[in-house]
Amino acid sequence: MTTNTERLLTDLRRELREGGLYGSFLVRDLATGDEIGIDPDIELPVASLVKIPLALVTLERIRRGELDGAQVIEVPPGRVTTPGPTGVSRFRHAAHIAVEDLLYLSTCISDNSAADALFALTPPGRVGSLLQALGLRGIAVRHTMRELMETPVERFDPADVHLAHALAIDAGTPGRGHRVPQLDISRANTGTARAFVDLLQALWRPDATEPPAVHPEVAARVRGFMANNLVRNRLAPDFDSDASTWSSKTGMLLNLRHEVGVVEHADGQTYAIAVLTESRVAAGRQPGADALMGQVARRLRDELRSRWIQL
Repeated sequence: MTTNTERLLTDLRRELREGGLYGSFLVRDLATGDEIGIDPDIELPVASLVKIPLALVTLERIRRGELDGAQVIEVPPGRVTTPGPTGVSRFRHAAHIAVEDLLYLSTCISDNSAADALFALTPPGRVGSLLQALGLRGIAVRHTMRELMETPVERFDPADVHLAHALAIDAGTPGRGHRVPQLDISRANTGTARAFVDLLQALWRPDATEPPAVHPEVAARVRGFMANNLVRNRLAPDFDSDASTWSSKTGMLLNLRHEVGVVEHADGQTYAIAVLTESRVAAGRQPGADALMGQVARRLRDELRSRWIQL
């Protein structure tokens, strides 16, 4: 590691600390394998990021003929009224939706009820075991999305949501246990920035191994869903432009703010990026934290990109 890189990482850690964020970052050049990160092996609850492996495993089972993508499923209404959840999660009446359309809702608009309809077809334990069988390790899948909708936030009036965030910040243990089960790494769906970058590499470079960890057709479908992600307020402003495309999935739960994705530049350079963070600020809406996540990730990407330009 050069002196300039060490100085950059020191500066970024300070900026994160001053911004009230604890961050786990990893950026990898998918052509060379060169990477740079900040605490990329810290295990954290992953919230809606679990919908990427859920989509991958569902599509793999469709490819094998175990599931029918055209099968229509009756999805009960979520009837959620608190801010945040989307799609069927807010419906008041049952809907009949095909499996492949549930994949779109789950991945592109982060619909928890759609994801749980898919989990009913492939339970969390099966998703995790299939990931392991594909050689994709470091992501633990233990529960459905419904459990993410049963947090302290739902027990407070909107004006008191900050109290739920204060509990999330203060109720953890040194071993990353937590009084809120969705934030306890021994009970939650968890992963690391490195594990998600490995997953992104398998999706964007399926032919890099023989045999591929992920079937190329499945990888292409997951990439397509991530390219159509509608939640674009976090890292997208720093990576999406006329000269680059940003494909990603976000995750948010209480004080957790995550995003993982791939930026593809017009000159052929492609970088996988994973950002998992915990906020130390007891507030629900934190646009400054979202902006800081993007800025730190971009400066890490810029450091790798400058090495390529110098070659």
